[in-house]
Amino acid sequence: MSAHDLIVIILVSLLIVELPAVGLYKLFEKAGIPAWKAFVPFYNTWEIIKVAGLKKHWFFWQFIPVAGWFISIWLLVEFVKLFGRFSFLDHAAAAILSVVYFPWLGYNDKVKYLGPKAVKNHKKSTTREWIDAGVFAVVAATLIRIFVFEAYTIPTGSMEKTLLVNDFLFVSKLSYGPRIPNTPLAVPFVHHTLPIFNTKSYTEIIKLPYTRWFAAPVKRNDVVVFNFPAGDTLTKEFDSQDPYYDILQTEEAKMYQRLRGQIADENQLRAISKEKARENVWNDYTITTRPVDKRENYIKRCVGIPGDTIQIIQGDLYINGKPGFISPTAATDYTVTTTNPAGLSEEALRDAGIRLNSDQGNPDFLPQSATMYNINLTLNEADILRKMPGVTVQKRLETNGDPRIFPRDTSVVSWSADEFGPLWIPAKGATIELNAKNIAFYKRAIKVYENNEWEERDGKIFINGQEATSYTFKMNYYWMMGDNRHRSQDSRFWGFVPEDHVVGEAWLIWMSWDKGIRWNRLFRTIH
Repeated sequence: MSAHDLIVIILVSLLIVELPAVGLYKLFEKAGIPAWKAFVPFYNTWEIIKVAGLKKHWFFWQFIPVAGWFISIWLLVEFVKLFGRFSFLDHAAAAILSVVYFPWLGYNDKVKYLGPKAVKNHKKSTTREWIDAGVFAVVAATLIRIFVFEAYTIPTGSMEKTLLVNDFLFVSKLSYGPRIPNTPLAVPFVHHTLPIFNTKSYTEIIKLPYTRWFAAPVKRNDVVVFNFPAGDTLTKEFDSQDPYYDILQTEEAKMYQRLRGQIADENQLRAISKEKARENVWNDYTITTRPVDKRENYIKRCVGIPGDTIQIIQGDLYINGKPGFISPTAATDYTVTTTNPAGLSEEALRDAGIRLNSDQGNPDFLPQSATMYNINLTLNEADILRKMPGVTVQKRLETNGDPRIFPRDTSVVSWSADEFGPLWIPAKGATIELNAKNIAFYKRAIKVYENNEWEERDGKIFINGQEATSYTFKMNYYWMMGDNRHRSQDSRFWGFVPEDHVVGEAWLIWMSWDKGIRWNRLFRTIH
């Protein structure tokens, strides 16, 4: 546990006992306790223990990391019982909404102090005991999920061979500070869609602005879970499996080819192609949107932090002009040839210490001919192959301009997965000049992520109705890439990840499964 994590745990503990202090002030007065004690952290819960007649040892249980939070919440529930508040709603409010519930109790003249005798004389039904236990469990699990850690399962091979499909992780919310949900009214333990019913698991009646308590920056080379930035708009038919912006881009390309013989002016051709493509997609699909906290969770390595300039040359990553970090478990595709007429076999490679994913959809070992193979390898595994007699190993490179690559505008640049940049990553408070050369890179960040009105007319840019020649960023941004370089949809395809999309740091593999438990991966920390 880092110092930052410990500080977060302590501060959350303080918040739990301090948030209801205004209401406790009046309740203490009613209970005959000096009211000022309500504002002293943990002195207030000590007084609650005394007046409720509880065992003194409960005071010390509060200082156990994380578990102590729930002891403090339980003490608040026990305190309201002294005022005759025994209903399910009263106890739920004391546990979840203490910041408003306790002031309401304290300043309500009808609420009188009854004392421990009222608690002893009140009897709960068995059903009520189970309901209270269930509510408390939900509160506990929700607090842990928001403030401490969340479970996550690796769904794809984009991080192989660092993380494997069906690795089960704990994601630390403490590392970068817990992010308060944008949509607090949601079904517990469900991300965005209710199973069976296939409907939204949340409502946007209440939407909270981005808030992160005890924030700490993402560090370069951290493995990070974040909300998919391009998941703000999607189709109900394909969801994030085929992102809306990919569907739209494909339709634009088709429309461009269809109209290029009819419209001579290139700018007009592009504009009309985009307009008609959007119209077709919105007619053919059911379009919906999602708030930031309900967008699909992705996991990648943060290779670039705010203010960095990234570049990829011949498949090699450079940060600020220097070679970037390469994880020992990072993989990429190689073309492997052998002079041995018998060729290579998966079994022989595994015996030599090379891990191969046999997934039929995207296998690590793919024969091209009797003596040529496409193999996904780490640097160490490539060296193992090079030492085999008659074997030649060459990295496969994707250097031809790819219209799917960020910023997806070949009229500005024509980059590829292995030839990319240089590109500057926006930093909070940094100001850039806006011009025709860079608006393709930063327009979405300014317009969508930072919620500004953007308009271009007569060769000028207008932000929120005012002509703008420069812009100062309100948030930090990050560049995320999969360790499995040739099999990862990452920032190279959809650009920057804003700080408000960051969920947490991948911390520990607690379970791993592939036709059985992968015992050698259990309880591994992630680097």
